[in-house]
Amino acid sequence: MTDPDSRPDPDALVRRANEEEGREKRARLRVFFGFAPGVGKTYRMLQVARERALEQKVDVVAGIVETHGRAETEALLEGLDVLPRRKVDYRGRTLSELDLDAALARRPGLLLLDELAHTNVPGSRHAKRWQDALELLDAGIDVFTTVNVQHVESLNDVVAQITGIQVRETIPDSILDRADEIELVDIAPEELLARLREGKVYLPEQAKRAAAHFFQRGNLLALRELALRRTAERVDVDMRAYREQHGVITPWPAGERILVCISPAPSSGRLLRAASRMAAGLRAPWVAAYVESPATKTPSEADRARLEAHLRLAETLGAAVTRLSGASISEALLRYARKHNVTRIIIGKPTHSRLRDRLRGSLLDEVVRGSGDVDVHVISGSESAETAPVPPELPKEPTRPVMYGWAVLLVAATTVLAEAVRAIYPVPDLEVLYMLAVMLAAVRFGRGPSILAAALAVAGYDFFFVPPFHTFDVADARYLLTFAMMFGVGLLLSQLTARIRRQEQDARHREARTAALYDLSRDLAAADDTGAVASAVARHAEQVFEAAAHVLQAADDGALGTVAVAPATATLDSADLAVARWAFEHARPSGLGTDTLPGSKVVCAPLSVRGAPLGVLVLAPKGATPLGAEQRAFLDAFRRQAAFAFERVRLTSEANTAALRAKTEEMRSSLLSAVSHDLRTPLSAITGAATAMRDDGGLGAHTRAELLESICEEAERLERLVANLLDMTRLEAGPVALKREWVPLEELVGSALTRLERKLGDRPVNVAFAEGLPLLSVDPVLFEQVFINLFENASRYTSPGSPIEVLARGEPGMVIVEVADAGPGLPPGSESRIFEKFFRGGNTGAGGAGLGLAICKAIVEAHGGTITAENRASGGANFRIRVPIPGVAPTVAAHALEAQP
Repeated sequence: MTDPDSRPDPDALVRRANEEEGREKRARLRVFFGFAPGVGKTYRMLQVARERALEQKVDVVAGIVETHGRAETEALLEGLDVLPRRKVDYRGRTLSELDLDAALARRPGLLLLDELAHTNVPGSRHAKRWQDALELLDAGIDVFTTVNVQHVESLNDVVAQITGIQVRETIPDSILDRADEIELVDIAPEELLARLREGKVYLPEQAKRAAAHFFQRGNLLALRELALRRTAERVDVDMRAYREQHGVITPWPAGERILVCISPAPSSGRLLRAASRMAAGLRAPWVAAYVESPATKTPSEADRARLEAHLRLAETLGAAVTRLSGASISEALLRYARKHNVTRIIIGKPTHSRLRDRLRGSLLDEVVRGSGDVDVHVISGSESAETAPVPPELPKEPTRPVMYGWAVLLVAATTVLAEAVRAIYPVPDLEVLYMLAVMLAAVRFGRGPSILAAALAVAGYDFFFVPPFHTFDVADARYLLTFAMMFGVGLLLSQLTARIRRQEQDARHREARTAALYDLSRDLAAADDTGAVASAVARHAEQVFEAAAHVLQAADDGALGTVAVAPATATLDSADLAVARWAFEHARPSGLGTDTLPGSKVVCAPLSVRGAPLGVLVLAPKGATPLGAEQRAFLDAFRRQAAFAFERVRLTSEANTAALRAKTEEMRSSLLSAVSHDLRTPLSAITGAATAMRDDGGLGAHTRAELLESICEEAERLERLVANLLDMTRLEAGPVALKREWVPLEELVGSALTRLERKLGDRPVNVAFAEGLPLLSVDPVLFEQVFINLFENASRYTSPGSPIEVLARGEPGMVIVEVADAGPGLPPGSESRIFEKFFRGGNTGAGGAGLGLAICKAIVEAHGGTITAENRASGGANFRIRVPIPGVAPTVAAHALEAQP
């Protein structure tokens, strides 16, 4: 019996098959990885590329290949197509960059892109060359590239410690994770140093400086170890993928999850990189958390900018970023860790004095004591470990002196009140009044004025109410405790009040965001078309982000068009539209504050559902200020709501179209069914009668006459069917041009009865019109068809001899005509469907295509009237027509005179 646990997981098999299929279809990225310049990455890349071109006939194009004047490398470049570089003027110099548009237009099978960490010239589409590589891969072009270990973001600070040189050009670790192949290009450090001395790496002067600084043997050994370790990690990932693909069952430790606590401190960058390396080594997901606590001071502008840089670095390194809030930082961290099964917490080593821990508590001690089974890693930080350039701190808003003045006046008023109370009635505990004053100062004026009020309260109480009076001397030492308690309580009140205010601000902030999303969802739910959705999105985006908002949607030709804009005066230029186009095509944010085209004055957020782009939300913030981390997170939620609304409208439209298509298909099937039967029957009769007359020459005169009569009757039947089809088509094609005339009802009914005299046979027709019936303003030809169809319908569903009644009466501004028969009546529940096309009631053997009553309804409604059907109490069906009389109808006599020649 097979062990159930050893059976492969069907979901895993499907997922693995989908991943393999995705890898086969997507463009491939191969990275030639080295530990220092000069190890031969470019040389090896050209070797492999030439092999591909010769053996596999791959179209290889050199996009950017830096030979640095090395003859051996230039020799390998010969014979390959070289893409002309794009010339860019920058600060009086002409620089060359990859011509990305030309590469996309050329669409080679393989593009060579050297030095992936290179920073592009300002004004380029992307800030970094690795972003160019991603766009090429998205376009289906394979890419070969080169990278040194010092350019890997997660290893940046380690390289700086080893070499003493801070490398500014880095690539995210996710780029290496995206690579389909990583080839380590490795040589011994001694060989590299020999190449350096021979001038094969740098020019002689550059080689001397490099040998004295970066290219020291110890540095090269350490960098080589880092490169080997990073490559070994990738090999381990590939091996695990191979085992999984081939069903190799190997026990691997699972469940690791890392949480790193960051702050605006410069050392947080080191913590993030350490967490990234640990997560990569453990193959574990990791989270970067920032805790907002009322106990912490309000961050300055510089701190906020530094925190935003840390959060962007965490996202670049592949972390999930979360913002936590709570009265205690340690409690918030531990609560999140327990809820999300975190196994390791990384926290920075404290750098402040022990006295601060004694007074305010130690975050590290609280986390360690409350961690339980969670491992806590304490890592030292470096004050110089900046993650990004921080803008200069903006001047703080000056504290209003009036608040301090009010605090002084409040204490003075309390002193006067205390003197008055003591004069009227001796009270031993006057310090309570001062504590009340300090409390009021904390509530009304803030922390600083409340601390000043506490100090003045102690001084005032000592000077006026503690003997010896009017001096600051204290005769009784017991009052010192009272002074300390007064000042301590005042200080505590100021702290608690400030904390409560922070909590109130945070609550209001969260409530405002929640209310904004609720209002957006409510308006989007009420929107029933694309224009309404776009208008709601633009209006709310302008209010929430304080920016001019534009909602763009793709037309059928692929061009982005403006659907809604707020405010109405805002416009987008061609550069802004280009940024929006890139965001739409790549389904990634671009523009101001992003990694793509950061020099733009707008930020573009794609509106997509399940990867399918639906439009772009374009924001032009006031002052061209980039959105902060909180605003970016809120923008993600905002654009998801908008995208879902666009998707709902699209699906609704598709559902309506599908329903219409199904209804059309149903009508087509009904038409084919009815017409095929009703056309075949008279044609068969005509063919049979004509064939009998042709083939049998001995037919008698009576038989021949009957056959001719049958041919004529069936031909008339066929003519009526075709006429009904043509009339229905003409009525449904659009508004009918009516040729109205003032006609007596008797003429219309009489003409119809005359045309159907033979069809009605011996069925009596009883006509009863009220006296003084006005003339009808109708199209005589069309309205006569109404009565023809009603009489023909009555003859079809009644037996010979059954009477047909035609009644008419006048009402103010209207004539009501009723046509009733004594047949079986309408099927139960069919009163509302009897006028639908191809609906033939219960007696399908009566013939007809089910178009007569539908034509009647269309003609009557074209004249502004109505027609209804119901069963009679005595049996049979009754059709009631209401025809409006426009204006003043002439009398029958006047009409007769006008008709005379």
